[in-house]
Amino acid sequence: MKEPHLILGIGELLWDLLPEGPRLGGAPANFTVMAGRLGNHSAILSRIGRDDLGREAVHRLDPLPADTSFLQIDPAHETGRVTVSFKHGQPEYTIHHPAAWDSLELSDEWVRLAERADAICFGSLAQRSVESRQTIQTLAAQASSRCVRIFDVNLRPPFYSSEVIQESLELATVVKMNDAEVPQVMALLGMQADDDSTVGSLRLSAERLLVEFPTLQTVAVTRGGQGSLLVTRQEWHQHPGFPVKVVDTIGAGDAFTAAMTHYLLRGADLPVLNEAGNRWGSWVASQSGAMPPLTDATRAEIDTAIEQSA
Repeated sequence: MKEPHLILGIGELLWDLLPEGPRLGGAPANFTVMAGRLGNHSAILSRIGRDDLGREAVHRLDPLPADTSFLQIDPAHETGRVTVSFKHGQPEYTIHHPAAWDSLELSDEWVRLAERADAICFGSLAQRSVESRQTIQTLAAQASSRCVRIFDVNLRPPFYSSEVIQESLELATVVKMNDAEVPQVMALLGMQADDDSTVGSLRLSAERLLVEFPTLQTVAVTRGGQGSLLVTRQEWHQHPGFPVKVVDTIGAGDAFTAAMTHYLLRGADLPVLNEAGNRWGSWVASQSGAMPPLTDATRAEIDTAIEQSA
């Protein structure tokens, strides 16, 4: 039997402080849990405080298929926290700083992991501090040429810059963003983009990015309830999404990214990547939180639907 793929989620592990109480999250953590649920050896590379929230984070992750053995403990900074409020059903975030994940250390252990990883996922938010930014970009650069390097754009003002976007895209083989982020990213790069979010406009922007960044192979754009768009140099594919009753959207994009990565490592074509991303993203959106309980029956049902789409 083949070894499971090694997938790393690098960046913020934090608590979303929601109106109904604290919930564990952070895009890399959400991504890692979903990648693990799909059968990969997934590890989270982050940093937590020596505090109750840090201990509780590990306690919550322990029963989930995410390897926490590489987490760093920060003696000086608190575990990350984000205050979340909702406006018209969409989350708004107050991201407290500094947090432990602002001090990611480039350890030999992390470098060795990155060198043998099949895929790594990193975002823009965790690069708001110089130290974590250098660590994340070094790990991405140390990965092998066969490693799928996903840059998950996560524009949380004021924690991003044109430099971080540019440098991350230069390291990535896949970039994932939502339709609202596409014109923002293009503007930050000084590149032309249409303001509307039609598929045609999004595809043109994706094609411009592929020309500008030679290492980039795939641009993934999520469109909320309208599905997603995948663009490579050779082809593109649009998926209409699945109608679901949305409970909350936290973690839905991360589930999309993890499912897309899982099937990308298996050589699936664009329609299957889109189907998998939308199936798992819509399932998370139909549940409460980014790491909802997952039964074997649900997992089998979604897996079968994805296989039948191939």
